[in-house]
Amino acid sequence: MLLDKTKNSIIYFDNAATSFPKPECVTDAVLNYMTQIGANPGRSGHKLSIEAGHIVFKARKSIAALFGLKNPMQVIFTSNATEALNLGIKGILQEGDHVITTSMEHNSAIRPLHELEKQAFISLAIVQADKTGIIDPKKIKEAITVRTKAVVVNHASNVLGCIQPIREIGKICKANGVIFIVDCAQSAGVVPIDINRDNIDILAFAGHKGLYGPTGTGGMVIADDFDHKKIKPLKCGGTGSLSDKIDQPDFLPDRFESGTLNIAGLSGLFAGSQYIQKKPGGIKGIYSHKNELQKHFIQQAEMFVQNFICYSSSNLPSAGVIAFRLKNISVSEAAQILSDKFEIMCRQGLHCSPLAHQTIGTFPEGTLRFGFGIFNTKEEIDIAVHALKSISEGN
Repeated sequence: MLLDKTKNSIIYFDNAATSFPKPECVTDAVLNYMTQIGANPGRSGHKLSIEAGHIVFKARKSIAALFGLKNPMQVIFTSNATEALNLGIKGILQEGDHVITTSMEHNSAIRPLHELEKQAFISLAIVQADKTGIIDPKKIKEAITVRTKAVVVNHASNVLGCIQPIREIGKICKANGVIFIVDCAQSAGVVPIDINRDNIDILAFAGHKGLYGPTGTGGMVIADDFDHKKIKPLKCGGTGSLSDKIDQPDFLPDRFESGTLNIAGLSGLFAGSQYIQKKPGGIKGIYSHKNELQKHFIQQAEMFVQNFICYSSSNLPSAGVIAFRLKNISVSEAAQILSDKFEIMCRQGLHCSPLAHQTIGTFPEGTLRFGFGIFNTKEEIDIAVHALKSISEGN
């Protein structure tokens, strides 16, 4: 373990919130659009508008390839994973429906579900995870009733980093005619995902985390065999298509993409998604790298840091997100010291997932969270462990 910081630079361990730094190709792509193209796709016929349309289509194809989707038009771009989840959840549910979700959900999913439950529009069952954050698929099966319309599951926990057995859960959903919605905000670009083999009907992703795109990007991916007309649009408006009609188009992607898209953001998203897919080892390599970093951090911290309590397991596959705390100091104070004294950026608190923290027994204070990215190294982890050792010892 390194005992001294060897370089005067920020160590960024907040990749679960948004990835940083972005690959140079991402910033180049955004700048190129802003300075060389700048037009609105589908609204005009000139060459700059057409070029902007090419950017959007290339981004769709790249995202489709990432998730094993055959038809890129089933990729719907939104401003983030939260909007995608709201579109999928509110778009498919009808009054009287029953929905199953889990105790590991981010507020992006649990809040829209809870709002519908409060309105007595739906009934909601929350399946409890174990202390490691894992959901037993059998509990999902037991919770299904004749009125169950959908199951909503967070693929990779933004609190613990643990990976849910979505393929097994998806099989259960498919066998019972239940729509399977998966929140892949933390797993997209980190964990290999195949929307068809994993039995997912609707997938929500964030563009600014594991895909290394800009903030303000994300999307909803609809499985090739899922009827998109089962999903109601959340908004209507201009699409650049069927402009002679006041009816909203019912074909994809226009049914769900009203208004001008974030083309600058999608330029960066395309570059980021290509970057990770073309890295040596691809997504599997990224997954392996993050698991190595997680195991190294937990091993070193348990060895050298007094009062270290870890809630993430080094024995489970992980998206590279770790929850921990120091017994003798609040998580807020520890995070502040890490930032101000050691230039180590992390997150503290409940991470917009109160049910997950109740599940693991860290509510209401929460935990410290390290979220590792593709550019993080074991050297940085050793520096962070030394910083935690110093904080724990009151130095």
